[in-house]
Amino acid sequence: MNRPLIDHPPLDILILSNGPGEITTWVRPVVKALRQQLGENRQQVRISLVLSPCPNASGREAVIAQTYAEIDRIQSADRFFPFLLWGQTADHWDWREKGVTLFLGGDQIFTVIIGKRLGYCTVVYGEWETRWHQWIDGFGVMKPELIERAKPKYAHKFTVVGDLMADIGGDDLSDRLSEELAGREIVGILPGSKGAKLSQGLPLGLAIAYHIHGDRPQTRFVIPVAPTLSLLTLAKFADPAQNPLIKQFGNFSADLIQDQGQPFLQLKKDGQPTLVRVELHQESPAHHLLAQCHLCFTTVGANTAELGALAVPMIVLLPTQQLDAMRSWDGIPGLLANLPGVGTLFARLINSWFLRKTRLLAWPNIWAGEAIVPELVGHLAPDELAEMAIDWLDHPEKLAHIQTQLRQVRGDRGAAQKLAQLVVNCLK
Repeated sequence: MNRPLIDHPPLDILILSNGPGEITTWVRPVVKALRQQLGENRQQVRISLVLSPCPNASGREAVIAQTYAEIDRIQSADRFFPFLLWGQTADHWDWREKGVTLFLGGDQIFTVIIGKRLGYCTVVYGEWETRWHQWIDGFGVMKPELIERAKPKYAHKFTVVGDLMADIGGDDLSDRLSEELAGREIVGILPGSKGAKLSQGLPLGLAIAYHIHGDRPQTRFVIPVAPTLSLLTLAKFADPAQNPLIKQFGNFSADLIQDQGQPFLQLKKDGQPTLVRVELHQESPAHHLLAQCHLCFTTVGANTAELGALAVPMIVLLPTQQLDAMRSWDGIPGLLANLPGVGTLFARLINSWFLRKTRLLAWPNIWAGEAIVPELVGHLAPDELAEMAIDWLDHPEKLAHIQTQLRQVRGDRGAAQKLAQLVVNCLK
């Protein structure tokens, strides 16, 4: 274990991040790598996390981060701007003389402002773009193309570390077609974590499960419940009294059953019970569960990156039965779509414009520059989606081919350790 700074004065590492995807797929592996390299002595090295607002946030990002034992202090996004503008944290944190400000999500300008105020070295993880090259001390980037876009005089600041999301994978998890899983056919359903996606995604997922069960009754269905969701909140989107969109997907609803330790949704068709159940799993992160799935139905977002890193074949869904329901865009579009009163109008306009554009939505497809997993947008029919899944399950070679492609594009592991080493070098 590398602890090169043990004889130095106490140090602070301040991590800036924002949304749920960044917290689970970037922050988590990086803080583990930092502790592995710098040790567990909190008097010597202290790690703080400050969250900034994000349109995709649920408000529970700080709660998730509190489960990461490597982090010493956490401030939630609702207290961000007093810290950005005046350096005031809610709990009046003190700051050590020497440290690093590390960007892992949000706006890169925050790193410049806060790093300069504290007098800390600044390090940015760049996935698709890097900015403020003259003021940032070091960049750890996913691909060498980002170095080529920068001016040559700043090239020395760049290091290719790879894809942080690749670190959540691993051959020990992603080889699901082994003898261990023979006869355990599992289909995952990832309907989203916010109401805008759940209102369509959960009824659609339940309907798909019903149709697959009719052809393959041996199939298990699982939902890895987002840590930002309670079971009761999830279940309300399967209740026709609370979610009118259920009727648009075949009128499949469900009752939440929590007896005997394993909670599940018991499906109903037109109000009548069926034999189909969907297990609800609350462990987080859900990588071990997802790695056992033969395929997953998922909405767009960071979950496609996690599935890609685990080499799990997926069908990516963006239903448009209710055009104004999709309000989870990044940046200014997301803020406009969620404005009180006029947000619905903005959501419809933004989504109409978005659907006219040809683009890749799932992260593995973006990485590959081509559609290696299906992306289906529009008024989606559950029975047709179920037929696609049944065809894959009937032909394991198709699943194996997609798995191979996903492994090829996810990149090498070790990005978190390389980024942590950049932080160490900066501290030196």
